Amino acid sequence: MAPMNPEPDLPDLLTCTSQGTWRIAGTRVSLDSVVHAFWEGATPEEICQDFPSLSLPQVYEAIAYYLKQRDKVDAYLQAGRDSAEKLQLELNSRHRDFLSKLRQQLLSSRQSPTPS
Repeated sequence: MAPMNPEPDLPDLLTCTSQGTWRIAGTRVSLDSVVHAFWEGATPEEICQDFPSLSLPQVYEAIAYYLKQRDKVDAYLQAGRDSAEKLQLELNSRHRDFLSKLRQQLLSSRQSPTPS
């Protein structure tokens, strides 16, 4: 018996992880990955080659879901981008001193002559 989908509006094709990521059921492949490959012009067959755990019907179904529910999927993808940007800003702020010292070390090592 398949596990219940915690996100009630998602089709059986997709599961939602505890972190909120939508994955193709039975795989670790995110819907994001399939949609981004589709945006880049990959064919369903090419997507299957890139993600061997996906079947061709799963890829077609994921693309069809995206095309039918474009507003919902685009909102989900935007929320992921917003969350990543917020995390990046938070990490940069929290680790500002460390990152500054690391950049200085990298610049210094690039400018010092290499021993022959």
